[in-house]
Amino acid sequence: MENAKRVDRPLSPHLQIYRIQITSVSSILTRVTGHALMFGGMLAFWWLFAAAVSDHYFEVANAVATSWFGDLVFTGSLWAVWYHYLAGLRHLLYDAGRGLDLRTSERLGWGIIIGSVVLTVITILLVQ
Repeated sequence: MENAKRVDRPLSPHLQIYRIQITSVSSILTRVTGHALMFGGMLAFWWLFAAAVSDHYFEVANAVATSWFGDLVFTGSLWAVWYHYLAGLRHLLYDAGRGLDLRTSERLGWGIIIGSVVLTVITILLVQ
């Protein structure tokens, strides 16, 4: 052992060869969007609560809710709702034992990402 040649190896070789898969990204996004929906809900609740408390408090909450930050939170929440909805439909498909092969699963992953963005844009255009 005294003459053993030391080989410099990376600590985590799998990180050098691992390719991120759309199935894992869509699974992570489902969890992230589920938790992120709380921010939009809290902002909406604060806005409604402020309306019930006083005019001055509502002016503050309304200024935040209608600012660029509020628009960002509500638009992100709208996307999260559509994404979470489509991911839930995909999950129902999986529960029925369909779409579990790799090719279909990858297509469904891209479908819910692209579909949620398209549905978000359509919703924004219809509301305006």
